[in-house]
Amino acid sequence: MAEKIKGLGGIPEMLYFKNKYKERENHIDNASSAPLGGLPEINRKAQERHPEEQVFVIEDVIDRASEAKTYVLRRKDGKNPAFFRAGQFVVIRQVVDGKMIARPVTISCGPALTLEGKMTLTVKLVHDGYLSGYIQENWKPGMEVTTSGPQGTGYYEPFRDAKHVIACIGGSGITTAFAMANAIADGDEDFDLTIIYGSRTRDDIMFKKEFDEIERRTDKVRLLNVLSDENVEGYEHGFITADLIRKYADKFASGEKYSIFAAGPQAMYRFLDGEVSKLGIEQKYYRKELFGSIKEPWTLPGYPMEAKDKVFNVHVKMCSREYDIPCSANESIITAFERAGIAGPNRCRGGICGWCRSKLVSGQVFIPEIVDGRREADKVYGYIHPCASFALSDLTLDVPAKG
Repeated sequence: MAEKIKGLGGIPEMLYFKNKYKERENHIDNASSAPLGGLPEINRKAQERHPEEQVFVIEDVIDRASEAKTYVLRRKDGKNPAFFRAGQFVVIRQVVDGKMIARPVTISCGPALTLEGKMTLTVKLVHDGYLSGYIQENWKPGMEVTTSGPQGTGYYEPFRDAKHVIACIGGSGITTAFAMANAIADGDEDFDLTIIYGSRTRDDIMFKKEFDEIERRTDKVRLLNVLSDENVEGYEHGFITADLIRKYADKFASGEKYSIFAAGPQAMYRFLDGEVSKLGIEQKYYRKELFGSIKEPWTLPGYPMEAKDKVFNVHVKMCSREYDIPCSANESIITAFERAGIAGPNRCRGGICGWCRSKLVSGQVFIPEIVDGRREADKVYGYIHPCASFALSDLTLDVPAKG
C-alpha cells in the first residue's frame, strides 16, 4: 500500500487518507461477534512470566552450614515457576501470629531448575529477625508457600556490566553468587565470575560441595574463601579488602575492566564501600544486592540522636480505611505496619523498588542516604518509601493499597 501512495502529495494524498476510515468501519461491521476465545496470547505470556503470586508446595528441606536451610519448592498447580534472572528475588508472604509478613529472599538456584518445575530458596536464621525463625521452625515438606513473581535488578547485564565480575560475598549473600554460578554452568549466562567469599570459619561455608561441582563443569567460575576467625593454609585470612580484590582482579581479569557485585550483611557493605573507593573503578561497575531493612539507624550520618528510643503516632490512610499505630524511631515505618497487622505494600524493604511509595501528609522522617531510592520529583512533592524511613515525629501517611 505504501508504494501506491508514494509521491502523491497534496489533494490526492488527503483524499486517500480521508477515505481510510470507511475501510476500517467496514472491517468492524463485518467482523465476527463470536468471543475471542480466552486470554490473548501476549497477556497469557505476561501472566506466566510476571505472576503477581506463585503458590508452591515444599518438596524437600536441606540443612546447610551456618544455620541455613534450603527449601526446594514445586508449583502447586503443576506449572513451571516463573523464569528469572540469576540474582533476582521473590517476596515471601507468610502469616505469623495472625499478621501478614513479607520479606524478599534471593532465589538460590539457577534459572534452569524452573524447567524441572522447581525453585529453591535458602533462609539463614537471623536471631533477632521476625520471619526467619518462624520459617525454619515451621516450614516442612508438604506445606504450601506463597511468593511473588521474580523481582529486582541484581542480575548480570552485559550492556552495563564488565565481562568479568568479582563477587564480594559475606555470609548468606552467597545465594546470589551461587545462582549466578549455576546459570553460567548451565549456559544461561555468559560472563566470568570470581567469587571472594567471606566466612567466619570453614564450618560456616555454604554450598562448598556444590561449588566444587560447578568448578568442574566450567572454567568461568572460581570460588576463593576468606576466613575471618581462622588462619588455615589454602584459605585467605581476614576481610575482603581492596588489596585482596586487586590481587584476584590482576590474576583473573588480566588487566581488563571488571565489575564488583556485593552481597552480604550491612556491616560488610559499609566496610566494602571504603575499600572499593580505593580501587578507582567507575561507580557503575560497583553494584550491591538489596541492602535490606536498616538496623540501628542512629549509627548513620544525619540521624538526630534526640529521637532515639522515642515512640510516635502514625496516622495511616489506606484507601477507605484509617489507622493510628505506634512507631518507634528505632524501626522502619513498614515494620511498624507489620507489628500493627497492616498488610501494606511491601517488597524490597530496601528503598529501591518504590512499591511502598506513600505520601507524607505531615510530620518529619529520617531517610538514610544509602537507601534513599526516591525519584527527585518525589523528594520535592513529599513522597517517601516507608521501608526506608524512620519517624522523627507524629506522622500522617497516605498509603496505597496492598501490592
